[in-house]
Amino acid sequence: MAKKPNPFNPFGDDASAAQFADSVRASAQQIWLAGLGAFAKAQAEGSKVFEGLVKEGSDMQSKTQASAREGLHEAGARFGSMANDIGARAAGQWDKLEGIFEERVAKALRKLGVPRLEELEQLAARVDALERAAQRPAASRKTATRPRHAAATPPPSVPTKRAARKRAAPRGD
Repeated sequence: MAKKPNPFNPFGDDASAAQFADSVRASAQQIWLAGLGAFAKAQAEGSKVFEGLVKEGSDMQSKTQASAREGLHEAGARFGSMANDIGARAAGQWDKLEGIFEERVAKALRKLGVPRLEELEQLAARVDALERAAQRPAASRKTATRPRHAAATPPPSVPTKRAARKRAAPRGD
């Protein structure tokens, strides 16, 4: 009877199967040793790698914070400028509104006959002048006034145009 080939043994004979198994064991042993070596190296140099990563992270953090500060400064400057513009516009609008209000109040006061400030100041100045004149001694007031008899005489009459025409017109029959 012929032997059936073993699907797990591609070499066919027992010697080559043993040789194959030995090479697999040797490879597995090498892989295991490589893993242990990598682990030992990672432990030994792990702290150095960790410190390097921490340093790189710190550098990255300081760069991003500086960039963020710069961006905040620029944004603050832009917002400050915008706030100043808005404030100036608002002040201009308030000034306009105040002017309109003052004009309407002044118009209403004129309709009611309330004197303006300038008129009151002129009146106060005239009252002050009259008070000063009243406080002067009586002798100086007499020389400043005209004599009584001059006030009693009426001013000379001036002929009117109608009277001149009557005199000039010839008299008829």
